[in-house]
Formats: sequence, C-alpha cells, structure tokens
Amino acid sequence: MPLFFLIPLFTGLATGYLSKKCNDEVAYLIGLFTIICLVLSLVLAPWQIQLVLLILIIISTNRLLR
Repeated sequence: MPLFFLIPLFTGLATGYLSKKCNDEVAYLIGLFTIICLVLSLVLAPWQIQLVLLILIIISTNRLLR
C-alpha cells in the first residue's frame, strides 16, 4: 500500500498548527492551504482507508441523528 497520501496530510497538519500561532490575514491563507492538503490526502488515500472513514462517518451520523 503506497503511503503517498501521508505527505499532504502531514503538510496540512503542520500548516494548521502554524495558522493557530498567527493572528493576521496570513492565517486565513494558511487555513485554506490546510484544507486543500487534507482534501488532497483523502483523495490520494487507498480505498481501504477511504472505506474505513466512510463507515466511521455513517456510524457517527446515525448516532447523532437519534
């Protein structure tokens, strides 16, 4: 299983951490970059990980809707 999806994931997490330290408009740009990196890592993730995430989301939304 290739782990290429971890590169944008860790980049996004690192930039998200940095955006919490900034108080300027730069924080908004860094936040946007973080969201793009996290979406990219989900797209690049193997189907097994995507399936597990989908199952977790379905279970959690069913519990919240009750």
